[in-house]
Amino acid sequence: MAEAEVKVGIISCSGEDLAGGTLSRLATRKLLDERRPHHTVTICLPLFLAGGQEERMFARAFPTITVDGCEKRCAYKATERLSGKVNASIVVSDIVGKEAACGCPLATDALNEDQQRMVELIADAIEAAFDKAQGTRKAAKIVD
Repeated sequence: MAEAEVKVGIISCSGEDLAGGTLSRLATRKLLDERRPHHTVTICLPLFLAGGQEERMFARAFPTITVDGCEKRCAYKATERLSGKVNASIVVSDIVGKEAACGCPLATDALNEDQQRMVELIADAIEAAFDKAQGTRKAAKIVD
């Protein structure tokens, strides 16, 4: 049996009441759709919290990165509590500043230039964490 390709899971903030949540999801999508489309998967935080066993098992077995919109770090705390240590934790407010991350919610289809740059900066941080996490496993080898 051939060894399965190592994927990296990204668990993004699900908050919608602050800009940081939207920025975290947009940057995560950028990794999934553009930068590392065949090497990343997203894990739905609400499903993960509600008891989604597939999501929790994935986070136990594969490298996982959390991307939180603010310093509350909900995705990080939940992942560590329910599935074990994460490989990296990104906090949007640490990258773009608390004022930008904790501002009013954003409309994803109407980002201004500054907000688009913020998404790129956050995606850069996720990509750097991905590069460090690639090739690591948390649990026993998984084969297909």
